Amino acid sequence: MRRPSYAGQFYPGEKEELKEEVISLLKKVRPPTIPEKIRGIIVPHAGYEYSGEVAAYAYKAISGDTYQTVIMLGPSHRASFRGFALYAKGKWSTPLGATEIDEELANDLLKSSPNIIKDDPAVHNLEHSLEVQLPFLQTVLKGFKILPVMMLFPSYEECLQFAQTLAKSIKDRDFLLLVSTDLYHGDSYEECLSLDKKTLSFIERIDPKGLYSASLSGDAQACGSFPLVCFLLTLKELGIEGVKLLKYTNSNEVMGTRQGYCVGYSSFLFYPKPSPQKEAKSFEEKPKREGLSLSEKKELLRIARTTLEKHIRGEKVPEFTPLTERLKERCGVFVTLKKKGELRGCIGYIQGVEPLYQAVSTMAIQASTQDPRFLPVQEEELKDIKIEITVLSPLRKISDIKEIEVGRDGIYIRKGLYSGLLLPQVAIENNWNREQFLAHTCLKAGLAPSAWKDKESEIYIFTGEIFQE
Repeated sequence: MRRPSYAGQFYPGEKEELKEEVISLLKKVRPPTIPEKIRGIIVPHAGYEYSGEVAAYAYKAISGDTYQTVIMLGPSHRASFRGFALYAKGKWSTPLGATEIDEELANDLLKSSPNIIKDDPAVHNLEHSLEVQLPFLQTVLKGFKILPVMMLFPSYEECLQFAQTLAKSIKDRDFLLLVSTDLYHGDSYEECLSLDKKTLSFIERIDPKGLYSASLSGDAQACGSFPLVCFLLTLKELGIEGVKLLKYTNSNEVMGTRQGYCVGYSSFLFYPKPSPQKEAKSFEEKPKREGLSLSEKKELLRIARTTLEKHIRGEKVPEFTPLTERLKERCGVFVTLKKKGELRGCIGYIQGVEPLYQAVSTMAIQASTQDPRFLPVQEEELKDIKIEITVLSPLRKISDIKEIEVGRDGIYIRKGLYSGLLLPQVAIENNWNREQFLAHTCLKAGLAPSAWKDKESEIYIFTGEIFQE
């Protein structure tokens, strides 16, 4: 068990204070919605008061997603070694709990490249770059393992070997690749902006060789330059080409000054870039599904209720067996929690990710613990919470907003990488007309209220089977 070395320094040391701090940071930010599953993030690693909000952009973007393993790449600030050091066995803990190491993946890497990759847990013990990421991960994800990797002074050829080894080992896994790095460190705010612009351009172009050379010459700067190079090389090996800069700032701007020591911070998302054909057809080619029977609706509500109560009480959630073949179908579904009539959490899948009966169980957990607008549901609240389930029809793109029927349709709006969805019942509950419904969906996407009028905006509608306890 690696116990935290920086709790109470870089982030709060008490469980409840840390939980509230992370949730508060997540509530402050509104990253765009990415249609493809996010496979890589870049996050800074200063104290939460300096870079926590920048990191929160990336963590909120992956909130509620599922990953088998998070591979954490970071630099060494204190230990001296050369190459790649794994923490290959056991667990890492923070005030929020303990997370298991993916020992199977660690063994794969150690066997594949023993000349450069070593099991060296001791060098991790006094390093903060990866430790500060774990409370965020523990807040936004569930059921994942980690593999911490620190690196120092590898050659470019060694970076490439590591990336090829890692890509081969994770290509069939449900993975998230994380790299922890700050950018410029120095005494000049103006130099920070200039150098960071160059560094960010290498990242946005996914140019690992250029970044490696520029880091050695001083034309780019990042304390995690070697992890960044390995991160970008691994993405290229996996064919992941989508990239989005979420936020850039520096410590001077955070502190409201242009004087004194300055450190740059950024957060990025990386994801598979869909082909134009896939993007155009992804919402259009699904057959219309028949409605659920009363017994099927009751079964989904039972699954949601059982999952909610078991999870919140810290008990094991049972394995459910689908009552009918329909419950095995994959379709979009949202689970909404209401406490005495007021929203207490709502999260869902826009499209089919899991079989319906499993998706309802997954979203019951996510709605109760991962909705960044709310603190996690507590056991004493269970008696006051009612569950509502909305099963979505396939999305249908429209060219005329007159096709939207308030009360029947939900809306999904997408413009570039920004997207947002509101369920059909939201318009009724708020007494919105069509234009108000469109405006609020734009706001949900992080867009201007009038963005639905833009030619670049795509508007989809869907219906929902809505049933509740």
